[in-house]
Amino acid sequence: MNTKQARQAYLDFFASKGHQIVSSSSLVPKDDPTLLFSNAGMNQFKDLFLGAEKREYSRATTAQKCMRISGKHNDLENVGVTARHHTFFEMMGNFSFGDYFKKDAIAYAWEFSTKYLKFDVSRLWITIFENDDEAGKLWQEVGVSPDRILKCGEADNFWAMGDTGPCGPCSELHYYVGNKPESQCEADFRKDDGSYLEFWNLVFMQFNRDTSGVMNPLPKPSIDTGMGLERAVSILNGFAGNYDTDSLRGVISTCEEISGYKYDGRDYTVRDLKTDINYARDVAMRVIADHTRSISFLIADGVNPASDGRGYVLRRLIRRAIRHGRVLNFKDLFLAKTCEKLISIMSDAYPELAASKDLILRIASAEESKFNETLDSGLEYLEEEVKKLGKAKSLSGRTAFLLHDTYGFPLDLTEDALKIHGISVDRQEFDLAMNEQKDRSRLDRESQNITYSSVNVSAPETKFLGYEALTSTSELKQLITHEEGNFSLFFDSTPFYAESGGQVGDTGEIKFKDANLKVLNTQKISGKYFLHYCELLSGTISEKDLGSKAELQVDVTRRQIIRAHHSATHLVHAGLRKFLGTHVKQAGSRVDSNSLRFDYSHFESVTPKELQEIQAWVNQEIRNNYPIETKIMDLETAKATGAMALFDEKYSDQVRVVHIGPNSTELCGGTHASASGEIGFLTITSESGIATGTRRIECVAGLVAEQRLSELTEERLQIAEILKVDQANLLEKLQKTMERLKQGEREIQQLKSKLAVNEADELCQTQQITKSGLKVVVGTVDNLDQDSLRTLVDRVRLKLGSGVVTLASQMSDGTNIVISGATGDLKNSINVGKALGDSLKLFGGRGGGRADFAQGGGLEPKDLQPALDKFFALVSDQ
Repeated sequence: MNTKQARQAYLDFFASKGHQIVSSSSLVPKDDPTLLFSNAGMNQFKDLFLGAEKREYSRATTAQKCMRISGKHNDLENVGVTARHHTFFEMMGNFSFGDYFKKDAIAYAWEFSTKYLKFDVSRLWITIFENDDEAGKLWQEVGVSPDRILKCGEADNFWAMGDTGPCGPCSELHYYVGNKPESQCEADFRKDDGSYLEFWNLVFMQFNRDTSGVMNPLPKPSIDTGMGLERAVSILNGFAGNYDTDSLRGVISTCEEISGYKYDGRDYTVRDLKTDINYARDVAMRVIADHTRSISFLIADGVNPASDGRGYVLRRLIRRAIRHGRVLNFKDLFLAKTCEKLISIMSDAYPELAASKDLILRIASAEESKFNETLDSGLEYLEEEVKKLGKAKSLSGRTAFLLHDTYGFPLDLTEDALKIHGISVDRQEFDLAMNEQKDRSRLDRESQNITYSSVNVSAPETKFLGYEALTSTSELKQLITHEEGNFSLFFDSTPFYAESGGQVGDTGEIKFKDANLKVLNTQKISGKYFLHYCELLSGTISEKDLGSKAELQVDVTRRQIIRAHHSATHLVHAGLRKFLGTHVKQAGSRVDSNSLRFDYSHFESVTPKELQEIQAWVNQEIRNNYPIETKIMDLETAKATGAMALFDEKYSDQVRVVHIGPNSTELCGGTHASASGEIGFLTITSESGIATGTRRIECVAGLVAEQRLSELTEERLQIAEILKVDQANLLEKLQKTMERLKQGEREIQQLKSKLAVNEADELCQTQQITKSGLKVVVGTVDNLDQDSLRTLVDRVRLKLGSGVVTLASQMSDGTNIVISGATGDLKNSINVGKALGDSLKLFGGRGGGRADFAQGGGLEPKDLQPALDKFFALVSDQ
């Protein structure tokens, strides 16, 4: 079987056993801050196992996309080196939520392995938890010989969701992949030398461990299993490793085509990267194949390259793949080609790849092109530093940090590039440099609002009435008093919308018999409890008021504006997809009473003409006055109707579908106008790029749009009055005024250039001579822009004949520019780029460049001269 056939066989087998086939969840977990990425099949069922969620089925089977690239599951450094390690992999799973237990789970695993996959029984081994005699007996019942059932300790065969909570013993299936089947024995198994391959793990979730460590039996024991698809396929086909399976080998073949090198891959024995070039190329192709899968799936699931979080992981993977492309002598962009191959192989099973193909290829190409600009210079710098080490086997952490900070090298990329030299990085020193930078740049990010994560809720689940009503009479169930004298109130029901799906929470008033409160914000806790964060306006409130009734009143005007903005957001989304392409996906949003903000995936600037077309189309949809209809339906039916899911929402089996005319159908739990005409009209206020592949559009609608139009009209009147013209001639008058200003600026620049000639002579008189005889000019000038300062540096260099010039210009607004240059005869002996970068960083600035030219800035005025002094000291030592 190939990968596609094995995947489908697994799903079909468990469907025949009464399991619901459930689609893979996104690699980006929803409402689970404990996970960076989905790393196991059970992630999407966590609330089911905990009893916090119920579904129509009690058995499920999945093919789950998984990423393991952080924390204890970080396999990054072994990727491409070993036969089995990956960042992305597919986990097949079958699950029981209080339905069947050990007997059936063991029988299903054995039946599928031996009858459907037809694994050689004589090569199969089973491990069980050392105290789980029940599992041992059940394995014997299906036909496993007792001498093939091995007991292991808690570290290997006991699973727990955390220090407390659901847990239970495990049982693993292993396959002997060695070439001496007649010599199989327990002693060899326990050597753990790779001859015995674990391919399936059965978790018997049967206990609930309390805070004292006592494990109490669960009333409804459950099953969580995971079979590694790549491992199973490699066993099926007798492959030496996972990289020989079709989903990875296909990408490797593309690497062969581009590079002209043939993939050897005869085995996975670790060899010397420096002396065995064929092995180094094999490793590079395997890394590129693995990272190509991760890159494609991450982008398809809405992750964009960024400087932190999930986006930084994506950027790291892209840059590691590009670095390995250098091993294969790739000169042109290649990543889009490997991604395209991967999409063709796996999009049948994961259609989101095909749907996002254009975006995946664009992001891959753009990131590769961008990093190529600094990769060569960064690698060149690294090679120079390695030469300086001599026989030392550890690179300075500060050097690694400079590569990270100046050249965009993630630490693992530097470590990876150093493997060929057998050199490690002083991680402690790197962490120290990183923390120093964070300390310098740390800003006060404390929220102005209460931190709700610490609120302990014991109230019953809140019933939301706000789709139909803006007032209610509700019973107080829980009261929390905060230090500042404000309160959090929980009721049995509420008309207040709690912040979610990008829409802010409602504000309003709550009236008790003896107290009036202003609702400042409404938040949702654990997806069930509505927290009303309130300021006491009059009277008193305390625990004695629990069980009493209150009148809850939403701020009607504010809610109406928010409703208009939220409905307009859906139309803007539809307009973006209509005029820019169906690759557009939501990447975030915020809807409040001031505006709507919509982040979306798109890789090119949006032209003014396109924005005008989008705005005109949205306003036509508004004027069509379509009824805004909401329907509750099951998730799969909703998807079948073409309903789009909005960013960062977690959907249950029953979902709310919002229709606005024939062009907008989306899953959404927010509040909306009753007809598109109620939106009034929409104006786009701004559109810009906020990250690679991600853009942001901001708009106002309804009453806010009307107010903005009035403000713009008033502003236009005032400008016309200042310029002493009629509004009809305003544009012409402004153009003429701007032309005069530009002409004046040109004349000023010409005067500055003439002054620079005289200043160059004066600066040459300040030159200093180092011990080695190097002429150095270091100084400051006032209020020169970048171009003028560069001209001055060039003039001083020319007059020196041979030497180094570094000049800083202090502006009246407190900003500064530093430019450094060395004459051509010094390019092999002096590196001003490194000297300037190192000196500025010591004082909180940034800079760098080539050996003969560099620039930077960002210093506090008091630090400008010390930084220049440090630069002089550094070049004097070179």
